[in-house]
Amino acid sequence: MTDKPTIAILMAIYEPRMDWLREQLESLDQQTYPNLKLYIRDDASPNVRYEDICALVESCIHRVPYEIHRNERNLRSNGTFERLTLEAEGTYFAYCDQDDIWLPDKLTVLQKAIEETKAELVCSDMLIIDGEGKQVAGSITEVRRHHTFRSGNDLAPRMLISNFAAGCTVLIRAETARAAAPFCPAMVHDHYLTLFAATRGKVVSLPEPLIRYRIHLDNQTLVMAGVNDKKSYARIRIDQLVERLTWLERRFADLPELHGEIVEALAWAKARKALFTHTPLPGAAGTVLRLRRFNPQVSLFELVGSILPEPLFMLLINGVKKNVL
Repeated sequence: MTDKPTIAILMAIYEPRMDWLREQLESLDQQTYPNLKLYIRDDASPNVRYEDICALVESCIHRVPYEIHRNERNLRSNGTFERLTLEAEGTYFAYCDQDDIWLPDKLTVLQKAIEETKAELVCSDMLIIDGEGKQVAGSITEVRRHHTFRSGNDLAPRMLISNFAAGCTVLIRAETARAAAPFCPAMVHDHYLTLFAATRGKVVSLPEPLIRYRIHLDNQTLVMAGVNDKKSYARIRIDQLVERLTWLERRFADLPELHGEIVEALAWAKARKALFTHTPLPGAAGTVLRLRRFNPQVSLFELVGSILPEPLFMLLINGVKKNVL
């Protein structure tokens, strides 16, 4: 028996590589925190049999009570994590991917931090491993040069464009996570949850790495993933932002200060789109320059990149992919 509040681990699975999934499950079962419940949802994997996933879970999870279910249809990661959020029970929620490895004290450290700081959400740094499990970096900031962790109150305006909290390192108050639903369809769940938590109170980043984060070719969060030319850049890096901010403008209409920032961020994003698609928009370059506070590096990059020939533009993109720029 324990008087510690329950932490629900919410795990979304889709087409898992079974050896990586085994390592992740074993690391969950070895957590030192004494009061856990694991909720697993397979997102209608077409090629990996649900029965095989269930058998692997049963063989790996011995100390933690769990439930496992399969979506009737593919909801993608956002939809699956939203469904897990609404059906799980617990005081805190910890979101879990299928291919990382959690250090044993991860949840113990995060739960202590969220209690002591009275934060709505806490997150941590990560050790970086490759597809074979070899450590390649001691921090996410070593492989993503523009990644900056933040802590404090009133962080929401700074989170409209970029995120610092990886979902696999997050511990959030369950009531906050439930209140965030429905999740923004144009944001990864961890970014939206961290933004939402920041509208309700403090968000805290811990400098201590608490997981081994696996970076491989199938990661959906690889920098500039899918960008092959200017057209795909505009679609992936700008159109999705316009969609996101349009949705957030409606969602946070009752928070005047944040809403005003969203309106200006949307004007910045639409001006960026006009530059890259050569759509007539009076003063587009000036708007990008005037509102560059939303991301000075991106603003400069696009003011230059939008007028470069395609080959030179792709040289810049490849520099970003390689963490040079």
